[in-house]
Amino acid sequence: PRSGFYDIKNKYPWMTGEGGTDYFCPADLSPEVTAAVQEMALKAHRSLGIEVYSRVDVLLRNEDQAPFVLEVNTIPGMTESSLLPKAAAAAGVDYATLCLKIITVSLNFN
Repeated sequence: PRSGFYDIKNKYPWMTGEGGTDYFCPADLSPEVTAAVQEMALKAHRSLGIEVYSRVDVLLRNEDQAPFVLEVNTIPGMTESSLLPKAAAAAGVDYATLCLKIITVSLNFN
């Protein structure tokens, strides 16, 4: 967030007319930290038995950039301005393709 906490005014500035958040996606991390974050997120996702998709929120410790899981969101927001679609876009996956992939994998899972 540009100021304060990541609350409704910073998450949805178009609704409140104030606040705002700057997103950096992909994050400006070293390849080693990126790999550690990805590994930890995937491990958290799998350890909970999640089958198709989730969004794993990770924080980095200031001292050594060691990642730790804040939460695993099993039903992340899916508007075009939500964090999961932003991450997918950073990986080269557009919104329509992301939605289609989630539906296809879900229908074919079992």
